[in-house]
Amino acid sequence: MNCPNVNECVCPKHTCPNHGKCCACVIKHRETDSLPFCLFPDNGGDKSNENFYRFLKKRYELEVIK
Repeated sequence: MNCPNVNECVCPKHTCPNHGKCCACVIKHRETDSLPFCLFPDNGGDKSNENFYRFLKKRYELEVIK
């Protein structure tokens, strides 16, 4: 797999060994059942898939109300 590093990683964890290394970051998060910051920046500190689904559900319910 060819996965170049990124120059501008949006993740606030600059000390992470995977910072800017997208493929390594995605693998790490897949193994820990969580989402990388760049895919879920408004996570309130909880990057779990469960929290992501709660966030999506709440967002969807707000859109339905409109």
